[in-house]
This record gives sequence, structure tokens and C-alpha cells, in this order.
Amino acid sequence: MFAIVEIAGLQYKVEQDQKLFVNRLKGEKGDKVSFDKVLLTVNGAITVGAPAVSGITVDAEILDHVKADKVIIFKKKRRKGYAKKNGHRQSLTQIQITGISGFEGGAKKSAAKKETAPKAETKKAGDVKEEKASAAHSNSDHATVNFGEDHELNYHLKKNGLSQSKENRETLITLGKALKEEIGKNILSHEEVDALIEKNIAQFKVLNK
Repeated sequence: MFAIVEIAGLQYKVEQDQKLFVNRLKGEKGDKVSFDKVLLTVNGAITVGAPAVSGITVDAEILDHVKADKVIIFKKKRRKGYAKKNGHRQSLTQIQITGISGFEGGAKKSAAKKETAPKAETKKAGDVKEEKASAAHSNSDHATVNFGEDHELNYHLKKNGLSQSKENRETLITLGKALKEEIGKNILSHEEVDALIEKNIAQFKVLNK
């Protein structure tokens, strides 16, 4: 039995009675500490957290506070007369794992939830895919008109034998805005724009031939 647990920002594989050094923890020598951010457990079966396994805790005892071996940091710039030497000793805490608890209740509940969740998703997966596909088709750039693009407005004006003037584009934008409010839509299809132009053809200037 072992677990992957996050302690002071780092992940460790821990087992019963294991001793390890971690980044400095709060507390005195002999204090009991526990860690609940358990990412994975192996106790006959593998349980993976999302992100943590619910109900599982790793218990430990602080054995000592120590410092790691010194690390030398030396910087030098050629022909600049610059050289700098620094040393660093990381503060560590030695702990001993006293137990991994919570397998009786929490792990079984989390495993049961994981087993039931995919079933609910698979039932609706087909419907969701169809809805997304139909929505993407109806709202795709090719099926709708972008009133902020002059070339799209000019296309519909020319298609209906109208002048591609700024005045006609502004008229079409105004009519489109009114139609959107009337039918309660944010976008219009090419067919709706053509029908809108035909209905209000008198408000546009005809193309000079």
C-alpha cells in the first residue's frame, strides 16, 4: 500500500513507516501532521484523484528540522572584473509516515462515484454531439452574415442588383438590426438577408448600368 501525496508544494510517493525530507514545515519536533491532498492511492486497487482522492489522509510525525548541503552559486563575466559567489542551504523537515487513513469510507465512495459518472455521460453523449453539430452548422461563418464586413454586405447588394455604396450598406445594417430585434436573433442567415432586401428594395439605390 502506498500513496502519492503533495507536501509543501512537492509530490512524494509514501508508504507506512517511511522517512523522508520535505520542505520546511511548521511545527516542532515530535508534532503530528496530516496531509489531505492525496493524488493517488494503491491499496489492492488503484484510485486516482480528481485532483485529490476524497477522504484519504496521510499522517506523519516531525522528526527533525535540518538544512540541506550547501549549494554554491558562482557568477562571472569575462573581461568585466565581475565575480560573485553565493551559497544556499535549503531548510528541510524530516518526517516519518505513521499511516495512510480513510480507505474504509472515503475511497470506496469516490470509487463508486467514478463508476456511476461515466454511465450518465454515455447516455447523453450522442444527443450532445448532435446538438453541437447542428448548432455549429446553423451558426457557422459560412451560413450567417457578418454585418461588420463590407464585402459581405456588398455581396448581397450586388446579388440583388443594388449599388454597393456606403449609403446602401448603412441602410442594410439598420434594417438588419431592426430584424434581429424583431425576431430575437443575434445573427442572420444569407437567406434572411436576401429576403430582407427584397422586402425593403425601395429603400436602396439601384446599381447604375
